[in-house]
Amino acid sequence: MRVPLSWLREYVDLPATETGRDVQAKLVAAGLEVETVEHLGADLKGPLVVGQVLTIEELEGFKKPIRFCTVDVGAANGTGEPQEIVCGARNFAVGDKVVVVLPGAVLPGGFAIAARKTYGKTSHGMICSSDELGMGDDGSHGIIVLPPETEVGKDAIELLELVDEVLDIAVTANRGDCLSIRGVAREAAIAYGLALRDPALLDVPAPNAFGYPVQVSEPMGCDRFTARTVTGLSPEARSPIWLKRRLQKVGMRPVSLAVDVTNYVMTELGQPLHAYDRGLVQGTIGVRRAAEGERIVTLDGVTRELHAEDLVITDDRGPIGLAGVMGGANTEIADHDDADNVTTDVVIEAAHFDAVSIARTARRHKLSSEASRRFERGVDPQAAAAAAQRTVDLLVLLAGGTADAGVTEIIAPSAPHTISVPADHPDKVAGVVYGRETVVRRLQQIGCDVYGQDELIVTVPSWRPDLAEANDLAEEVIRLEGYENLPSTLPKPPSGRGLTHRQRLHRRVGRALAGAGYVEAPNYPFVSEQVFDQLGLDAGDPARRVVKLTNPLNDEEPALRTSLLPGLLGALRRNDGRGSHDLALFETGLVFLPREEQGVAGHLPVDRRPTDEELASLDAVLPEQPRHVAVVLAGAREQAGWWGRGRPADWADAVEAGRTVAREAGVELVVRNGRYGPWHPGRCAEFVVTVDGAERVVGHAGELHPRVLKALGLPARTSAMELDLDVLEQVGDDTPQAPSISTFPVATQDVALVVDRLVPHADVEAALREGAGELLEGIRLFDVYENAEQLGDAKKSLAYALRFRAGDRTLTVDEASAARDAAVALAGERTGAALRA
Repeated sequence: MRVPLSWLREYVDLPATETGRDVQAKLVAAGLEVETVEHLGADLKGPLVVGQVLTIEELEGFKKPIRFCTVDVGAANGTGEPQEIVCGARNFAVGDKVVVVLPGAVLPGGFAIAARKTYGKTSHGMICSSDELGMGDDGSHGIIVLPPETEVGKDAIELLELVDEVLDIAVTANRGDCLSIRGVAREAAIAYGLALRDPALLDVPAPNAFGYPVQVSEPMGCDRFTARTVTGLSPEARSPIWLKRRLQKVGMRPVSLAVDVTNYVMTELGQPLHAYDRGLVQGTIGVRRAAEGERIVTLDGVTRELHAEDLVITDDRGPIGLAGVMGGANTEIADHDDADNVTTDVVIEAAHFDAVSIARTARRHKLSSEASRRFERGVDPQAAAAAAQRTVDLLVLLAGGTADAGVTEIIAPSAPHTISVPADHPDKVAGVVYGRETVVRRLQQIGCDVYGQDELIVTVPSWRPDLAEANDLAEEVIRLEGYENLPSTLPKPPSGRGLTHRQRLHRRVGRALAGAGYVEAPNYPFVSEQVFDQLGLDAGDPARRVVKLTNPLNDEEPALRTSLLPGLLGALRRNDGRGSHDLALFETGLVFLPREEQGVAGHLPVDRRPTDEELASLDAVLPEQPRHVAVVLAGAREQAGWWGRGRPADWADAVEAGRTVAREAGVELVVRNGRYGPWHPGRCAEFVVTVDGAERVVGHAGELHPRVLKALGLPARTSAMELDLDVLEQVGDDTPQAPSISTFPVATQDVALVVDRLVPHADVEAALREGAGELLEGIRLFDVYENAEQLGDAKKSLAYALRFRAGDRTLTVDEASAARDAAVALAGERTGAALRA
């Protein structure tokens, strides 16, 4: 909402020394978000005057039309002689009053004006357009032509109100009253402790039976409808300069007098209005829901098919407007440019429509307007009659019209909204003692009627529909007393509470992965269903069953993720495309798995804490939301330098990331060859744990399939890992264990075993551990060797370092060798391993 300071001063007697910045600070302290203060004409310097064109000479021989003009500027040039000016515009004629900038002036943008020779003539100044003066679009698309009665030589800076300050306010959804000069003026008056001259306080005639006929068939959608008629508008009437300038300052383009007046009153009072050409309206004006499939051509020239929930304005022919959004082309006001159909009689509509209905219609038709913005945020229903009267008064004043004696006003019965609130409730919310007098005074300042002593009965003003409960009133008191005056206090949490086991594991995993060189990259939980095709998931894969959002932020991503990989791989692709090629990213987050039978969520109470049963019933219809952890890698894992050649990231790094996570959870993972979706079938490991005596696959790691890399635009040899962190928490034991310390030495035995190439290392290691018995302290694979000449075809050698130690004695060589031999024997029995010669 753009608010010119000059307009604001009409309703509040702000101190003359107050600048836009000062007013901004006051309004910000009161809770309004004033984003900027625009200084119009800050770099403008005169002389800038009104001139009258005396002669026009067309210059020949140039590529574009050029005119040499003489202009009477009165005594503004110091000589009284006509000013000679070269101009290329063609929308003015001899006798027209125009805006002339004389040598020595400076136009917006630092453009200095001086006499200069051009097109064979000397131009002493310039005839100005609205763009050159920084006025914005005035609809003329050329030189400004002033009304004939404008005085020659008059200062145009003052005439056109070129110097002003404009506050640009970002109005939040709950403060629809501030989408008007009236609403902002009320806030400024409160902030400065001054009186408000309310522009809505007008003498409005009582409704009678002689007004234009109106029938409201949908009182739930339209609870108030005022219709007024003005006849005999002058076809030659134009919007005056002050009216055009105020519309331009608030960001609107002047159109025609009748339309400009309705826009002006809407900006002033916050009540959207619409003017119908009375000669084009056929019969009774009605308000109803649209019939499915009805059509209307709106003022923007678009034919729109209506929905059964759309609220429409009708006449005997059918819809003539989308209520609260935009009027129809079949009753459009015709201005003086259309001499054959110029509008002289108008019907003014000032109505109050249901906010939700208007918001849905505007979004359904992708048609946001100044009117819909106000209705969907809340409009003062009691301002409709005043806005209609203000519009009538301006049309009579500016267009010489006659106000029809008939006044139509249809009102659905309603009671004012009252709230019961303890007088000390704002004190409890803020932690500050305001006292009853302060609370009552602040509530009265915003327009509330307040009665009672310890328990206040507050009647909310009609322009504040956002005040619905006691906490809303407390917020008003607190913001007007100043948020900056609230003391800074720390909350006192009850003892015995801290992070849950799940939260602690989440944090430990994040720290461990960060310590291993991964960078956390959180992503939005939204995905498209096409990404599962790109990941190569089977048609029946459970991950393809997704929870879809009713109102997604992005129509291309309407589903909630069942895997962390789509988001992480997208982040990796973006970073790689921007020049970061050595990447190791991780994320921990929730995935969303639909239940077999999805119920409907109920509404939890807000006046008390929900019971355990109510929370359980809500949880029962929500999707399952396990926490996963995932990593993706590409490029170099170790950089090359003077210390060595470096190493690229590969599948083994992804597997090791899984082991790192498992160690933090206190889980012993079984790693074995796997085959799943996005991973390369020969370079994919699956992670297995035992849950309630049964094996369960909890994740995968390895190198991604080349087809997946191509489909997602990823670097070659990209690797990834994903684990179900909740299952690891369930089966793990992360109780800190003190390391065992022995005074006896360790005995080390190395063994190299030859096995078939397809035998997993994990199976060999498991057999060695079991066979070695209690004396085995540790085992480490330190070499993998393949050579067909020495080992034979399809064979490999696995070399292990075995560490033996007893807690009560020093082991002899025979004891260590016996344990090693037992381990080798069991490995040979289970995996076919043989000692390498």
